[in-house]
Amino acid sequence: MTKLSVNINKIATLRNARGGDSPNLVQAAIDIQSFGAEGITIHPRPDERHIRYQDAYDLKPVVTTELNIEGNPVQKFMDLVLEIKPEQVTLVPDAVNAITSNAGWDTIKNQSFLSEVVAEFKRNEIRTSIFMDTDLNLIEAAAKTGADRIELYTENYAVAYAKGNKNAVQPYVESAVLAGNLGMGLNAGHDLSLDNLQYFAKKVPNLLEVSIGHALISEALYFGLQNVVNMYLQKLK
Repeated sequence: MTKLSVNINKIATLRNARGGDSPNLVQAAIDIQSFGAEGITIHPRPDERHIRYQDAYDLKPVVTTELNIEGNPVQKFMDLVLEIKPEQVTLVPDAVNAITSNAGWDTIKNQSFLSEVVAEFKRNEIRTSIFMDTDLNLIEAAAKTGADRIELYTENYAVAYAKGNKNAVQPYVESAVLAGNLGMGLNAGHDLSLDNLQYFAKKVPNLLEVSIGHALISEALYFGLQNVVNMYLQKLK
């Protein structure tokens, strides 16, 4: 069964809006795991507009499933990951001023850089995933970096699916098959929701993990956090 990792960035955004500690991020992570989620994802950005770097340290002792830290591997980010040693790090090429992640890596142009980053994390026994678009040439190049996994950027699928175009899943199927043939595991995330997840997970082979935050937290406003986590788990069965 595909694992569900819940991205808790939006919980941190809500907390930061009032400058206090409500909702409590650590307690939210504990609760989400108790509801059945198999992982917690965070994405600290340089401006700390949602997840703060200190949050990563606070979460490490309480995440008993899998801690996945996403981010652009600038030196500050790498130092954080190497100190905390999460189970997984996901490399994302987001610009400093990006509202959210909006593209995968050019693994041909950045192959040397990514190879060095991946090697450093793997020396420290941290599973490494590279955030990718469905470009087969770039996925082949990703394999040459030594990465353990890729995470497919799923916004294009989500937008097309909402318009009734289920064929938009096909590039993801082809990417998944290629990643498997190249010996890499497969993750996916961005704009996956209760509406579109089940079809995606059914069609895309070898899908090990999905990372879902914005939609899940938004849906929890209507259905409750525990209910929504369980609804996602049902979609993945």
